[in-house]
Amino acid sequence: MGNRDTRVRGIAARAGGWSARHRWAAVGIWLLFVVLAMGLGSAAGTVELKDSDQLSGETGRAAAIAEEAGIDEPAGETVLVQGRDAGVKATSTEFRAAVDAVMKAVEGTGKVTDVTSPYDTDTISKDGRSALVQFDMRGEAETAGERVEPVLKAVEGVQKDHGSVLIEEIGGASMNKTFDDAFGNDFKQAEYSAVPVALGILLVAFGALVAALVPVLLAITAIVATMGLMMLVSHIQPMDDTSSSVMLLVGLAVGVDYCLFYLRREREERAAGRDPETALRIAAATSGRAIIVSGVTVCVAMAGMLFTGIATFKAMGLASLMVVAVAMVGSVTVLPAVLSLLGTRVEKGRIPFLHPDKRRKSNGGSGNGTSGNGRSSNGRSGDNGSRFWTSVLRVVLAKPAISLVVAAGALLAIAAPALGMKTQNLTLDQEFGDSLPIVATYERVNEAFPGGSDPAEVVVKAADINSAEVKSAIADFREQAVSSGASRGPVEVQVHDAENIAFVYVPLVGGSNLDKAEKSLEIIRDEVRPATFGKVDGVEAPVTGQVAGSKDFNDQLVSAVAPVFAFVVVFAFLLMLLSFRSLTIAITSIVLNLLSVGAAYGILVAVFQHGWGASLVGAEGVGAIVTWLPLFLFVILFGLSMDYHVFVVSRIREARMRGLTTRDAIQHGVVTTAGVITSAAVIMVAVFAIFGTLSMQSMKQMGVGLAAAVLIDATIIRGVLLPAVMALLGERNWYFPKWLNRLPDLSHDESPEAAATSSRSKESMVRVKSRVESNSL
Repeated sequence: MGNRDTRVRGIAARAGGWSARHRWAAVGIWLLFVVLAMGLGSAAGTVELKDSDQLSGETGRAAAIAEEAGIDEPAGETVLVQGRDAGVKATSTEFRAAVDAVMKAVEGTGKVTDVTSPYDTDTISKDGRSALVQFDMRGEAETAGERVEPVLKAVEGVQKDHGSVLIEEIGGASMNKTFDDAFGNDFKQAEYSAVPVALGILLVAFGALVAALVPVLLAITAIVATMGLMMLVSHIQPMDDTSSSVMLLVGLAVGVDYCLFYLRREREERAAGRDPETALRIAAATSGRAIIVSGVTVCVAMAGMLFTGIATFKAMGLASLMVVAVAMVGSVTVLPAVLSLLGTRVEKGRIPFLHPDKRRKSNGGSGNGTSGNGRSSNGRSGDNGSRFWTSVLRVVLAKPAISLVVAAGALLAIAAPALGMKTQNLTLDQEFGDSLPIVATYERVNEAFPGGSDPAEVVVKAADINSAEVKSAIADFREQAVSSGASRGPVEVQVHDAENIAFVYVPLVGGSNLDKAEKSLEIIRDEVRPATFGKVDGVEAPVTGQVAGSKDFNDQLVSAVAPVFAFVVVFAFLLMLLSFRSLTIAITSIVLNLLSVGAAYGILVAVFQHGWGASLVGAEGVGAIVTWLPLFLFVILFGLSMDYHVFVVSRIREARMRGLTTRDAIQHGVVTTAGVITSAAVIMVAVFAIFGTLSMQSMKQMGVGLAAAVLIDATIIRGVLLPAVMALLGERNWYFPKWLNRLPDLSHDESPEAAATSSRSKESMVRVKSRVESNSL
């Protein structure tokens, strides 16, 4: 066999070969990269997303006007004073005494400013039982939650002295403090517990401490390096905390997965009788190539977020793309060096009854019987998880048409609820239910003052904010906002003379019911504003606030869905086409991935919108899917599901190239990848499920959606639908029209036999060279 037949062709094989030959250099370069990335990132610092960057439409313009004028709106706080029975009214002596005591107590803390009496601002409910004392926190709004505790304690002290009225505080600062206290540590613990969970599952999968630590350590170093890169990139695209959390989740998932694929293949080849060098070559040429194909596909999927035009999504997309790229590069470069350095020591720290050798012996296997093709003598390739899938495949391959109809029908039924999906930014009561006392306060304020807790905010910018025309327009707007039925008042105005800007606060009818509140918003934007501010030349009056932000965000996401979906699907199709040189494989890959995503959508809608089984995950009464989740899930799931698909199809193609029939290649590919994909899926499901246990409904929805999709993809899609479809297609799986031959060929890889031959040829050349040198001496 000539050099043309035995040379290493694939980039993954070349990278793995270089890494194995220059072990210390590869490890040193990787560690230097991690240290430099983190060091340079820390020196550069992080540029955080501003409100004007995060928001879109009118809400973004409103934030930009305030920022350009240098106006930092303070964190507003409200104290609800409410009679405990119908007889206690705002006009009563005790009620007035309670209001005066609240005002005196909060002013006495020295932490607030602009305290207003409900008797001056007319913030008294129609039934006369409720009143609002309003004030602002001193200092920056972003850090107000850290300073609000003395104010909260002062309000609690007044409550103790006035039992006939209910006295409760709510506002941006108090809500931030409540959330940080209740869920900040909860969220961090979820992130921190992801690593121990992954390590525990890997211990079960490998049965050895060192083998389990390698993937986790490589994933952690990839995450650390990406943190540094994110800081550098933030000077071009600002980042936020959400992008960091998503990066950690994705980085841990793919980092562990890629190492798992590589390490299990190297282990399998050694168990089949290969020497360590040959086993590493085969793992590099096969699993390494699958990692590159999968990694590039995932990166393309993540890049789809850049087409949303929404800064938060662009930040998440870039962060996810970078961590996948870093994990991919680390898996095909430094991992071979680490495995070469460890050699058989990768089996150190064996755990009794968990190590594969122990399990094989307990199952009656010898643990080392192999045949010439690298498979074990019992046809199981040393994979202990394949017995179950062998049984499943026996049924699927015997009746592929029935299996396809049943599995596809089940997934379509699961996906059906997604047709009625309703998305919105979750209100406070939807996000947290009744788990926090402040939610009850929020509901009481909304009941007494509809929309008062989250009013629409009109940012009025004019050449002269105090001109007669502008003042008249503001007065007309206040009147028509109420007379139009969009608000019940009071409509408050705050003027910044020096900046020629005014803020008009409009409580919207509908309150926390976003459907009704959006109708009120529509009246304000489309009827009241044109009839008032629209008649004054040079006046800008964008409307912002929670309701407006939810609507604008939804509108922009809807407009971004088509380009994002098209970009991800088309580029994933092209990558699969060029990587496998099969039109059929490319098409079926896309269809199966879309089916997996659709099923995940259906589960989300069924549980969180319709409430089917919602009590099992603590999601009663949500009634909607958080706005950003569907598009986020599509991109993440489409990328992550390619991990399994590429890995299985690569193994099937590899077997087919060795001469097996398509049916035998399908069985070989699915069975031999069963253990590694099961382990990888269990890790992903466990990590995502951790976030499904959080009290925040948006995080719960994300965790449940991701976990359900990965579970479906690793079982029904990979174990039933894929083999059934490929069995029905037969040789048509490898169909590649002649007119496509001019496309670039990314299918270069190396079969196990070629790798082994290359290794033996190299050893022979070394022996011959040694003999020649000794003879010449």
